[in-house]
This record gives sequence, structure tokens and C-alpha cells, in this order.
Amino acid sequence: MYRFSNTVIGFLNLFTLLASIPIIGGGLWMARSSTTCESFLQTPLLVVGFVVLIISLAGFIGACFNVAWALWLYLVVMLFLIGTLLGLTIFGFVVTSQGGGVEVPGRVYKEYQLEKYSSWLKSRIKDPHYWSTIRSCILGSNTCAQIAFWTPLDYLERDMTPIQSGCCKPPTSCNYATATMMTQDADCYRWNNAPNLLCYECDSCKAGVLEHIRRDWHKLSVLNIVMLVLLIGIYSIGCCAFRNTRRSETDYPHGENRMSKVRPRWDFYWWRWWYDRKNQLY
Repeated sequence: MYRFSNTVIGFLNLFTLLASIPIIGGGLWMARSSTTCESFLQTPLLVVGFVVLIISLAGFIGACFNVAWALWLYLVVMLFLIGTLLGLTIFGFVVTSQGGGVEVPGRVYKEYQLEKYSSWLKSRIKDPHYWSTIRSCILGSNTCAQIAFWTPLDYLERDMTPIQSGCCKPPTSCNYATATMMTQDADCYRWNNAPNLLCYECDSCKAGVLEHIRRDWHKLSVLNIVMLVLLIGIYSIGCCAFRNTRRSETDYPHGENRMSKVRPRWDFYWWRWWYDRKNQLY
């Protein structure tokens, strides 16, 4: 009778095999697009899609056709994926544990400060090439155009996303009404009314992007934990399927003697000699 674990692994891998096709298709579609944000995401999508495709194909063939080496490859890669996902989850919680918004008196929205975030995130966001890519993404998304026609009352009563708060306006503490000798935030001098400039080079804009990444990373970490539990369960079933496949390759037909040689116990020859000697005497 065909074993239950092999059947379960076969169906699970058939499902993931079919699910990898739209992932790869989405990555290839993004590769054809000229939008910077989409090309920025295409590589991870393609890598994930092809890895899922290869793993699922190996697991499906190994479980359904009793191919031990395919299941062995499947389990090795699955173990690597579980370890990688666990490491990424822990790393994500560590680098996103710092940060958060600062309350602005009399306003609904919050403002964000770059120095509150982890050193790893700050070093990434300050990299000119990396920031140029993100800046192009913000410009292409028309995020700031959504609040371009807000009235002063809107700024008092309406909330903003972290990117809108940091990139689309100067810090609330800035004073442009009269000439002042008081020291202001450096972002106050980086602000420009031009739609393609605004506060895109401000530290507050970079902090707003990091806050957006931090929130998304927390959501992704929760999903990673769910995926880890699922993968560990699938890996356990896969180990049972691998054991069943190895047995099917080595088991003999029912009723056939499977022992070709038997090694006698250490005292066998002594007892044999004693038994023969006794028979000779009598």
C-alpha cells in the first residue's frame, strides 16, 4: 500500500510547483518594465520563484516515483531554506527593533528622526546608489502629489504616511516666516518648493523610508514565522517519505529470506565442539 507521507509530500509539492509559475512570470514582467521600483524587485522575485520551482519539482518526483536521491536533494535544500529563513527573521527583528515616530504637538501625523534607527539601516539608506533608487521610486509613485493641495487645516487634522511626513514637507519646527538667528534643523535648509526636490535629500525623508521599511519588515517577520512552522512540518513529512522510499528500494518480496550471512555468536564454536565431543563419547 502506498504510504501516506509520500502522498502528502506529492500533493504539497505539486501545489508549490504551480504557485511558482506566477511568481516567475511576475518577475519576468517586471524585467520588461522601465519603472525603477519594479526593476528593483525583479531579482528577489525571480530567485524565489526558481528556487521554489526546483525544490517542488525534486520533492514531487522523489515522493511520487520513489526516487531517493531526488528526495534527498529536496530535504537538503529545504533544511538550507529553513535555516536561511530563521536567520533572516532573527536579523529582521534585530535591525528593526529601533525607530518609531515622534509626536508633533497639535498634529495628527508623526515625524521621524534618522538617528533613532539601527546603524545597519542607516548605513544602507545613506549609500548614494541605494538612496538614488529609492528616491526615484518615491518620485514615480506620486506620493507627495497626494498632499500637494492640502490646506493648513488639513495639516492639522489629517494623518500622513511616514514617507509623506518626511519627504513631502519640511520639519514642522522650521520657521520661514521671518529671519531668525536661532539654529534650526539642517533639513529646514534642504527643503525646496520644487516638486522634484521638496525634502527628498532630507534626513527626515530617509527616516520616513526607514520607518516604512521597519513596519513592512515586522509584517514580513510574522509571515516568516508562519512559513517556518509550515516548512518544518513539511520537512518532517518529507523525512518520513524519504525513509519510506529507501525502504522500498531495499525491501525484499514477502516471504523471502533477507539474511544472506549470519555471524555466529562468540561462544558458538565452543558449544559446537562440546556437543560433538559429547556425541562421540556416547
